[in-house]
Amino acid sequence: MTMTSLPKRLRPTTGSLTAEAYGRIRTEILCCRLEPGQKLVIQDLCDGFGFSLGAVREALAGLSAEGLVIAEPRKGFRVAPVTEAELRDISMVRTKIEISCLESAIRNGTLQWESNIMALLFELSKLNVADANDPHRLNSVWADTHQKFHAGLVAACDSPWLLRLRETLYLHSERYRWMSLPRDRRQRNLHAEHEAIAKAAVARDSGKACSLLSQHIAKTAQIVAQSARPGAR
Repeated sequence: MTMTSLPKRLRPTTGSLTAEAYGRIRTEILCCRLEPGQKLVIQDLCDGFGFSLGAVREALAGLSAEGLVIAEPRKGFRVAPVTEAELRDISMVRTKIEISCLESAIRNGTLQWESNIMALLFELSKLNVADANDPHRLNSVWADTHQKFHAGLVAACDSPWLLRLRETLYLHSERYRWMSLPRDRRQRNLHAEHEAIAKAAVARDSGKACSLLSQHIAKTAQIVAQSARPGAR
């Protein structure tokens, strides 16, 4: 996740260093290099990332407002935990919002909207899901393109509020996607899923596109939930 892909409304506005600190720490949380539940020692973050104390404090305050960091009185900050219950709740709400956005996009989409979806699908198909240096981690370029593909599907939605809600839910679900990769690769063909959704959307088959999108979101939730249970491998 790059700084340029972060929603402008969620970026700190008090200075470029704070924005850089915010983006870097946020990326580390979303890809689980800062692990769920981990205590965040401000001085360690300053030393590790090269940002000032003030920039890191402001970044953590912004991330706390976003729900990715928890501020504990007299204890400092820690990464928000992940739970199966939260995953299922995010997936359920996200599915409803995504479907509403996709239905609107299919009604309002232009030829340019169709072309953009297919171009992003092609770009995504050319990227490896896993990091070349660590097959148990997502390729950050793939993750960024994947975000653009899903945003492209709903780009023609005529409700700004639906799109804002969708964006927030998508980003919160990303931590779970990073966690799902090892099992994800064994249990599904992501390109086939994306291709089927894209083709149904540009064919203006709203019912099929929304059904496929719902299944796509549910599959990730199912895989992560399974991997988190005792005895899962």
